[in-house]
Amino acid sequence: MDRLLEATARAERDHFWFRGFRRFVEPLIAEAAQGRRLDILDCGCGTGHNLDLLRRYGRAYGIDLTWAGLQYAREKGESLVARATVTALPFPSERFDLVTSFDVLYGLQDPDEKQAIAEMNRVLRPGGTAVINVAALESLKGNHSVMAGEVRRYRRGDLVRRLEAAGFRVTHSTYTNFTILPLVAAIRLKQRVSGHVASNEEIAIPAAPINAALSGLLIAEATAARFVNMPLGSSVLAVARKA
Repeated sequence: MDRLLEATARAERDHFWFRGFRRFVEPLIAEAAQGRRLDILDCGCGTGHNLDLLRRYGRAYGIDLTWAGLQYAREKGESLVARATVTALPFPSERFDLVTSFDVLYGLQDPDEKQAIAEMNRVLRPGGTAVINVAALESLKGNHSVMAGEVRRYRRGDLVRRLEAAGFRVTHSTYTNFTILPLVAAIRLKQRVSGHVASNEEIAIPAAPINAALSGLLIAEATAARFVNMPLGSSVLAVARKA
């Protein structure tokens, strides 16, 4: 995980996947804010890069279990971060307006995943919003799955059911990265055929023209995703409200 965080820290600003991810997520954050300043918690903040985005909409806190991720965050000047687990959030109930979890739940065993979702619900104020992103489709397991410690990959309906079981009302859910799905599927198939060897090659920034082209595809998809749900993709993104 430390190796993955190191590679992620280098890639988060410029890599096409992260550029696309922020384009998918930010409209959902803005919609939750509706012009208000929010109290926000990022569950599994990693290197803290997404706190920059969240802070546009309020006061953003982050927790993570890895010392390496928190060290990166603090070196960048993030002070509202702490070491903690999403299965036992060190905050009182109904503390936050918005809770985010980006690519965390898929690394938890079933009992821990259930507890993590319950904890996110607990710390949200009534009417508060959770924005959740997870890896999608078991057929897309590959080297990155080994690096990230994936326990499962989700179908859209799986994530919706798990959130609803914790008392959330899911208001939006879609696959993302549909436009680059053939590329991802081909890479992952090649990796499975050759054997799962832990590697961070997928988050190495490609040559500038390729990176720009793939960024453009994802930006176009993110625009379309405001109006239509994608039928498949390598991730699932959901918005859920606390009653």
